[in-house]
Amino acid sequence: MSFIKTTEQSSNHDHLEKMSVNELLTNINKEDKTVALAVEKALPQIEQLVLQIVKKLKNGGRIFYIGAGTSGRLGILDASECPPTFGVEDNLVIGLIAGGDAAIRTAVENAEDSTTQGWKDLQAFSISEKDVLIGIAASGTTPYVVSTLQKANKNNIITGCITMNEGSPLALVAQFPIVAIVGPEFVTGSSRMKAGTAQKMILNMITTSTMILLGKVKGNKMVDMQLTNEKLVKRGAKMIIEALKIDENQAEKLLLTHGSVRKAIDFYEKQ
Repeated sequence: MSFIKTTEQSSNHDHLEKMSVNELLTNINKEDKTVALAVEKALPQIEQLVLQIVKKLKNGGRIFYIGAGTSGRLGILDASECPPTFGVEDNLVIGLIAGGDAAIRTAVENAEDSTTQGWKDLQAFSISEKDVLIGIAASGTTPYVVSTLQKANKNNIITGCITMNEGSPLALVAQFPIVAIVGPEFVTGSSRMKAGTAQKMILNMITTSTMILLGKVKGNKMVDMQLTNEKLVKRGAKMIIEALKIDENQAEKLLLTHGSVRKAIDFYEKQ
């Protein structure tokens, strides 16, 4: 089936090299303003995938992201931020990139063209029917990603995707596709721009809403966040002060003794 690859269409702007700095920034910003609207149109699709994820995670499952280049890096970024933000295990949300960890910083030649490596990469984590696999590819054609979702489908693993091209191979193979049509990039084909921004927004939505539904947020606070630096200790203490109406020294002592805002508040309220 043929489809229009809007991410590769010519930019709405030309003669970029002749623009002033102000013109460049203004026009990039003008394009960026359209991204949130494109994501808004995909909210029903995002909702369906989140419902599947929550169901699986409540039964011991995990989220896997798989992608190449910018898409892979964004998946790894989202996965790496879940433990410190929500206090979950490091292996609850796992990001994989074509070419392995070396590809996080440096492009690995031809890595995204493999139709077998993605599934091999997942075997190191013993992926199973308990888990959810989300393929990320702006183009929706990346062989490394598409082939892995096909294999996952055959193994009864729920699959979702985040792509910017409707009717793409990835959108067609994913059981729960998310398609955000952001249109042509400011620099033609540079999907690290609007497409990458949309992907980041959607990833934020998926994990944040999932963690809230799993009880990792109380009120509007990150009560299970890891206390990895002084700033976060101060933030945690402030949450405790607001919740319990106690002084800063007492709040900080409670926090450091019990290791999380939730545990500190629970202990104090049970006294």
